[in-house]
Amino acid sequence: MDKKIVAYYGLPTKVKFCKRCVMSNQRPCSVPEFTHTIDQKKPTLFIDEEGICDACRYVEMKDRAIDWKQREEELIQLLEKYRRKDGYYDVIVPGSGGKDSSKAAHMLKYKYGMHPLTVTWPPHLYTEVGWKNFRNWIDIGGFDNVTFNPNGKTHRLLTRLSVENLFHPFQPFIFGQKNLAPKLALNFKVQLVFYGENEAEYGNPIAENFIPNRNIGYYSFNKRNLSTIYLGGVSVDKLIDKYRLTLNDLKPYMPADLKELREAQIDVRYLGYYLKWTPHENYYYAVEHTGFEANPQRTEGTFSKYNSLDDKIDGLHYWTTYIKFGLGRASYEASQEIRNHHITRKEAVALVHRFDGEFPKKYFNEILKYVSLTEEKFLELADKFRSPHLWEKSNGEWRLKHKVS
Repeated sequence: MDKKIVAYYGLPTKVKFCKRCVMSNQRPCSVPEFTHTIDQKKPTLFIDEEGICDACRYVEMKDRAIDWKQREEELIQLLEKYRRKDGYYDVIVPGSGGKDSSKAAHMLKYKYGMHPLTVTWPPHLYTEVGWKNFRNWIDIGGFDNVTFNPNGKTHRLLTRLSVENLFHPFQPFIFGQKNLAPKLALNFKVQLVFYGENEAEYGNPIAENFIPNRNIGYYSFNKRNLSTIYLGGVSVDKLIDKYRLTLNDLKPYMPADLKELREAQIDVRYLGYYLKWTPHENYYYAVEHTGFEANPQRTEGTFSKYNSLDDKIDGLHYWTTYIKFGLGRASYEASQEIRNHHITRKEAVALVHRFDGEFPKKYFNEILKYVSLTEEKFLELADKFRSPHLWEKSNGEWRLKHKVS
């Protein structure tokens, strides 16, 4: 009798790699994870019968099927609807001074004549270059900025629980970052919010690229029973009872009220729908206009120097995706470089084989101290979260069963 194949996270048991990029069908689509557990099924990257993933199919449409001139005309009409002449802000732009948020804010202000208020949910632990890029964004780019720093004690606790229960050190940050801009739009009475790119660029359902406004339906979670809402893999009622947190401590991570958003007519959009979004070109744009700087050395786990530079936890986050899904930072970035016609698939495969899964040593001890975990406990957790359909032990060492080729 054949042994049953066990896959965590509801991942497909049969691993397939896209024939055009180096991404596999193990990549989860980015959806709100308020109830995510090790057993909860999540949608993953779709690969069609010809072996091509949704993200690569969308690139075909970007190159051939979308009328970008018409899309920009739609953008101009939209901005004209919200543009103010009384000196007040007319658009909220969330970001931290990375290449994408730098370009989005700069173009909206200097090309299209808007008056943006930039808003920032800061990293757990700023890197030196990340802090410098944030300051350059504001000082050289020339933007007003509101930075919301969550309760540090609560943030560290939720981050540790996310590592222990989900092996996902970024979950509290993601919740805060996603939910901050619409809430500040309500507070500042600004009706338009503009993000940069949509997650559909990276493999979310391809239909999302043809919806001009972001789905804000999930912003109604705070009306549900507290036992059904999870942060760090722990229900909110348990966080209150066991960990002595309050709703006030947790509210920064919770969404804005959907009814309030609708009544205030908050319009949430992403610029990548209207303008052809290319990360490499965004890098050069940010260098020229906002003083953006790349890492002086190659980023651990990959070959690049200019992506996701601001948080010391970034590298560890990508290492956890390697453990859980068999996809490290090099896989994500090499796939993007293929789609943007900068490298060949053969080159990408070589880069993935060389750098995927490289352990991020540089800030590891500092991160362990931040989340109050020992190295032994962290590595024990890593083994716990390796899905059996992806990993096996050979001569006492873990190895992936499936690698891109």
